[in-house]
Amino acid sequence: MYLSHYNLKEKPFQISTDPRFLWLGEKHKEALSVLKYGLQDNKGFLLLTGDVGTGKTTLINALLNSLGEDITIAKVSDPGLEKIDFFNFIANSFKINLNFNNKATFLIIFTNFLYKNYASNKQVLLIIDEAQRLNHELLEEIRLLSNIEKQKKKLINIFFVGQNEFNEILVKPENKALRQRISINYNIDPLTEEETEAYIRYRLKVAGSESKIFSSKAVREIFCFSQGYPRLINIICDLSLLTGYVKDCKVIGEKIIKECTQELQIPSQSSKTENKPQYSVKQNFLKTYRKKLQLPNTLRWICQKKKQL
Repeated sequence: MYLSHYNLKEKPFQISTDPRFLWLGEKHKEALSVLKYGLQDNKGFLLLTGDVGTGKTTLINALLNSLGEDITIAKVSDPGLEKIDFFNFIANSFKINLNFNNKATFLIIFTNFLYKNYASNKQVLLIIDEAQRLNHELLEEIRLLSNIEKQKKKLINIFFVGQNEFNEILVKPENKALRQRISINYNIDPLTEEETEAYIRYRLKVAGSESKIFSSKAVREIFCFSQGYPRLINIICDLSLLTGYVKDCKVIGEKIIKECTQELQIPSQSSKTENKPQYSVKQNFLKTYRKKLQLPNTLRWICQKKKQL
């Protein structure tokens, strides 16, 4: 809706994993290099952790896009499963078109699968996202999968991706055996203020504009609000562009960012509400927005969206 106002070809701050909008700062480039090394050297267990919204999924997608066809890949997006369901999900992800009722049958078929890939000079990579949801029983089963070896060569690399809480799970005494096998471990930190500015500038360029749409003071306010978390940067930048469009501003200043900061209500850690951004859009803003767009149902539609969040 605001694209022509800023001479943009597409929305620059959508919360998606479009590889065209991938911006890699120094820490992300380092993480990517470390993880690629771990795979190329067949290290076995790899670990990538970071707080919510730091760009773990984006980084994983960048890693996958950089890999060749000599790697067979499967990804488990939600590991909160029962043991046999977990095995079946892995089999399905690796395109093993069988349904398993017991662990023994799965291990026989899966071992043969690993041997065939080894014979074809292919590596096997299992990515487990949201690893903080794994319980001790599944962690132990995953560790035992790595015991399937041939001629002292690892037949599978297992890549844990999780929030920082996963580190706390790994240091528990019952997970000592698994923890000792993780040879590559990288934690992603939020962006710095300088990186935040570069991130914003890059995404605007990809979207079709090299103009300085956000002032330096606006970027500083964006950083103060987001604390360098890319997901929050996207949220406030998108809303500020919409607000600037409603106010007929070509350049977003700190005043608009401060206004948008008030529009977006993010609960603190001590809040009893669900830990996700809660949108609180002011009525006067909605009225102006509806009038500008001449859409009589806009206010009702956004209010309905509020109730769904």
